[in-house]
Amino acid sequence: MAKSLDLKLDSIRSSNYTSSDFIIADAKDGDMAMGMAAPGPDRGRPGSFRSKQQYLDGMREVTKSGLVDIMLMSASSASVLCGEGLFDDSPVTPAVRLNDTTDIWFMRGNRYVQHPSRPFATIDMEAAREVADLGLYSITYSNDLDHDYASVQAYKEFRAEAEYTGFRHFLEIFNPGADIDTGLKKEELPFFINDAIARTLGGVVAEQQPLFLKMPYNGPAALEELAAYDPQNLIVGILGGSAGTTRDTFELVSQAEKHGARVALFGRKINLSDSPVQLINMMRKVVQRELAPREAVKVYHDALIKAGITASTPLEKDIEVTEEILKG
Repeated sequence: MAKSLDLKLDSIRSSNYTSSDFIIADAKDGDMAMGMAAPGPDRGRPGSFRSKQQYLDGMREVTKSGLVDIMLMSASSASVLCGEGLFDDSPVTPAVRLNDTTDIWFMRGNRYVQHPSRPFATIDMEAAREVADLGLYSITYSNDLDHDYASVQAYKEFRAEAEYTGFRHFLEIFNPGADIDTGLKKEELPFFINDAIARTLGGVVAEQQPLFLKMPYNGPAALEELAAYDPQNLIVGILGGSAGTTRDTFELVSQAEKHGARVALFGRKINLSDSPVQLINMMRKVVQRELAPREAVKVYHDALIKAGITASTPLEKDIEVTEEILKG
């Protein structure tokens, strides 16, 4: 079966983009960052987390819905799901996280986030290539010469290995963590990140370029600048960040698409929702301007009621915008 990701990328690159070509990825690679917390809280056992099996079941459910274009997983999850043939007759493309830099080592009680990111990769790329041909590679710039030098050097080495093993990749760029002193003002950071991306990719030949970016939404001005820079070759995608409210989810995907993003790669926003499939369905309707974000929250809650699902956040709170970057 043709993969929807490839068809949509062709449309975007040929300047024939319409909102129906917007790419959505379910980012369920959180076990390589948060460990046991990745599957999310178990509502039946307060204070406990869901199991890895439940995490995998969530991936199966979303994949079978056909509403996403990419299912991003850890190598261990991909081994299970690709091994059982989940993606064989599906329009969804499986992808794996190809590195796990130290700034995403989010174990309980960790102190790693107090330090600038260092490159690291758990994965064996040749073994992972047996289950997927698409992966995510991540860089976090800290405006620190030694750490950023090590990060881009590791990316150079990765690209050669990816070409050798036959991996396509997309590039994740994180903002530095809140504990990192970058020497930059808040309003300067988004444009430092834009310049870092353009500088890093300026020396990369076409065959080794990422398919698209995954990065934080740093506001309309920064997104529009980056999206307009090289739109046929540098396709911008946005990550979801914290769970927030359902309104935050719909506002983020709406504002990002409006200002030039062509991909949304959401992890916690999808995984921690009351109904991931219904949430993604509403995301599609918001992107295609069938529903405004506020109205989509109401329709989503109606769908929960019809499905017999008790909303974890009441409608009057879930309809609020709580993330500051979305309030402007």
